[in-house]
Amino acid sequence: MQGFAAAAEEGGTPLGHQLGLVWVAPFALLLLSIAVLPLLIPRWWESNLNKGLVSATFALPVLFYIFRLDSSRLIETGIEYTAFIVLLAALFIISGGIHLRGSLPGTPFTNTVVLAMGAILANFIGTTGASMLLIRPILRTNERRRHRAHIVVFFIFIVSNIGGLLTPLGDPPLFLGFLRGVPFEWTLKLLPHWLLMITALLIIFYVWDRRWFEAERATHQGAVREDLGVQEKLSVEGKVNFLLLLGVLMVAFVVGRFGVQIGLQSEYARRGGQVVGMGILAGLSMLMTRRETRDVNGFAFYPIVEVAVIFAGIFATMIPALAILEARGGDLGLTHPWQFFWVTGSLSGFLDNAPTYLTFASMASGLMGTEAARLDQLLRATTGGLHGEALLTAISVGAVSMGANTYIGNGPNFMVRAIAEEAGIKMPSFFGYMKYTIGILLPLFLLVTLVFFRP
Repeated sequence: MQGFAAAAEEGGTPLGHQLGLVWVAPFALLLLSIAVLPLLIPRWWESNLNKGLVSATFALPVLFYIFRLDSSRLIETGIEYTAFIVLLAALFIISGGIHLRGSLPGTPFTNTVVLAMGAILANFIGTTGASMLLIRPILRTNERRRHRAHIVVFFIFIVSNIGGLLTPLGDPPLFLGFLRGVPFEWTLKLLPHWLLMITALLIIFYVWDRRWFEAERATHQGAVREDLGVQEKLSVEGKVNFLLLLGVLMVAFVVGRFGVQIGLQSEYARRGGQVVGMGILAGLSMLMTRRETRDVNGFAFYPIVEVAVIFAGIFATMIPALAILEARGGDLGLTHPWQFFWVTGSLSGFLDNAPTYLTFASMASGLMGTEAARLDQLLRATTGGLHGEALLTAISVGAVSMGANTYIGNGPNFMVRAIAEEAGIKMPSFFGYMKYTIGILLPLFLLVTLVFFRP
């Protein structure tokens, strides 16, 4: 998506100026359908074919119209979507071949430790990799618990989103920033933001989970274990998949950073190289992992297919919204870090957070008079009392952390939900999930604003 604005400009009038606000309606209606249809017609909505029909209903009119205005935009969106889905699918397939044998007690302390480990791990194998690696073990750990939906919700908050704030490998927006010149170690400056949010969420989770744990034990619900020891010796099956996970990250890093040096001159070629490399690694995982290991994991392709059909519609219908932001974003009048934090974050909860990050990073570059393709320049820029580094910090923290605000804010969110539901957990609806974010994350983000981005 990095070439969207340029593609529009080459054709004359930027795409965002050619589109009326009415073209945002398909995106809004698709989001409304994702939220409402599971409540109105749950059995019908269970079919991935029906989800695909809904996505196509809203996406096709947008695709036909955008094709008339700027066909290159569709090509870039298609490449971005393919790379997005192949990355998720590769991590889903490879992590599905890792099985932790043995059992841990589903206690509040154990669950809190697993979430803390996931927050750290997300910075090495990405939020998607950490989510796919840990979601099944934590579900098995708590399979005898009756109240489990809150565990998955906090898992999405911590492991699938905020945990990946410390390295470019942690979350797609930060990786795109790295490709545009942000030093690899710069994101370590976000450690204070990470510590505040992760510590607060872990404390809230422990208190919340302890309350349900004690309630279940008092009423003898969920067959809560009295002992706190490990019941069976822990062991890992499918260890080769750890190497394949590392391979996925190496493909993303090497092709993204050194693609030109290895002969992949164009963005299309680099994306293609990533897709091919990750596809090969996913295939190797299927060949090298025993079927019994995947069976005991309850591995099935349903969750990744669900994500693919839903996000196909999202990627298509959000083209007008992103184009309008790119062309008219300057009209928003953003000048201060707290404004960039909230606007970038709020939109990241509904638009894919990677292109949202790029849109507002480009806007900040324009404000500071630096090149949008050289974010290292933004880090050093100062003008009129504004500091480019403060703006990029706010954009980075907003894009990564507020991707947790909805199920569609970041790729792993929807997949974690699908895996949890396949395991028999009744997850909150789209709006039901947002009640958690309003009650927990909104006050937390207000605290972050007061501590780090005070007006």
